Amino acid sequence: MVNGIYNCIMAKIRAILLGVCVPIVTFANPWQMNMYRGVTPLSKDMYKLHMTAMGVCAGIGIIVFGVMLYALIMHRKSIGHEAAKFHTNTRLELIWSLIPFLILIGLAFPATKTLIRMDDSAESEVTIKVVGYQWKWEYQYLDQGIRYFSQLSTPFTQIENKEPKGRWYLLEVDKPLVVPIHKKIRFLVTSNDVVHSWWIPKLGIKRDAIPGFMHESWARIDKPGNYRGQCAELCGINHGFMPIVVKAVSEAEFDAWVQQQPKVMENGKLPLIEPQVTMTRAELMNLGKARYDAVCSACHKVDGTGLVPLYPALKHSAITVGHPVSRHIKLILTGVPGSAMQPYAEALTDAEIAAIVTYERNAFGNNTNDEIQPADVFALRPKV
Repeated sequence: MVNGIYNCIMAKIRAILLGVCVPIVTFANPWQMNMYRGVTPLSKDMYKLHMTAMGVCAGIGIIVFGVMLYALIMHRKSIGHEAAKFHTNTRLELIWSLIPFLILIGLAFPATKTLIRMDDSAESEVTIKVVGYQWKWEYQYLDQGIRYFSQLSTPFTQIENKEPKGRWYLLEVDKPLVVPIHKKIRFLVTSNDVVHSWWIPKLGIKRDAIPGFMHESWARIDKPGNYRGQCAELCGINHGFMPIVVKAVSEAEFDAWVQQQPKVMENGKLPLIEPQVTMTRAELMNLGKARYDAVCSACHKVDGTGLVPLYPALKHSAITVGHPVSRHIKLILTGVPGSAMQPYAEALTDAEIAAIVTYERNAFGNNTNDEIQPADVFALRPKV
């Protein structure tokens, strides 16, 4: 009996200590609770402002609750204390109005200074245009003539819980944004369809990507590394699958990377993908399923039944089982104006589109037995 009571009491004590200590430990972990210190001048300024404001709030809380607890304990009726009778105290009211005013003024000066600095993107050494799409990011290096898309690379088998989730589940991309360290980088953020938000906590950047508007930001990264973020604006069914990875490298590595990248053409378009060697049916189906799961399944579902009426079914569709096959290919290349079906001519290679079309025409019970090769896509790809 005694042991049972003792164990019960100790369990309650452990629960209380756990409840007190866990938030403190978690708070000390920047990944969990506190604001990132960051690796850019702006992110460090934001961290200092945050910690200053938190310190002020903590001090106010200690004073206010301390006075309140003292009054409750030392002026309680049970020890015979008589309640004070007064109506107003002008001096006290002035004091407790003036002190918050001075605190706000004291916080406003460094905050305003930081806000002004955030908008100062002058004298930048690298300019990158960031364009949000449903559901990927496009990066355009305006000075280097480089342009490419970056999208989620987490295997769909992990998303479906068919494989263990990796370390960077939903935070990994096929092509990261490569930038040099110790250089002032100017970001121009906009959107091609709906409102997105380009957010990288460790860089201290969060800019809304709004169609028809161009929002600016900048960063000067102190040390190399991979810095991850996500779209922070609810932008549709695949909103959670829009990660951002910024890879900061040395200036020499960045220059070498720039030399290896294909350059956009004079009209600003991505370079055309030349016809590739003939792919086997197994290669087409495997690549097609992988790209379909990553790019198409959010709207048309893994089983091809779609989300009618917004996203039509591909199972037994006139597009996926009908002829000519060129209609199917052109639909992916050019999209459908005025609908959620966007063009993929510049987002997918000839091999990827050929594989997706082959997969869609032979999956979901369509069984057309059609095989499309990269050369078939190249022949239909817009040339201007």
